[in-house]
Amino acid sequence: MVPKIRSIVVVTGVLLLWSIPVAAHHSFSAQYDADKPIEVKGAVSKVEWTNPHARVYIDVKLPGGQLQTWNFEMASPNVLARNGWRRDSLKPGDQITVAGYLARVGERMAIAGSLVDAAGKPMFGSAAADLTR
Repeated sequence: MVPKIRSIVVVTGVLLLWSIPVAAHHSFSAQYDADKPIEVKGAVSKVEWTNPHARVYIDVKLPGGQLQTWNFEMASPNVLARNGWRRDSLKPGDQITVAGYLARVGERMAIAGSLVDAAGKPMFGSAAADLTR
């Protein structure tokens, strides 16, 4: 009887370990609200080329002159690289406009749906490719 219980415990443990990566990757609707689109225009302050998703931070100048920093999640560095991006595709100071959807939790956080440079050229998103996966 003990070997049978031990086998059940081992199988259950393996199944639990396999389920961790699935639970770790969030779904769009769990983290972002498709009913809350946002468009932000400002200067890139920082780019994080990290897994599982790259991030771009944008400083937006408010009417009173204060800066407000926004954090936009993008695709993974691997997906970005396959679509022609490099670590230096965006540099601090670059003027960009990002459209996306607000996070359900977190102030000034969103997922990037599209990104255009100061001249209006699409760099990321539906105009270039679907890079939010």
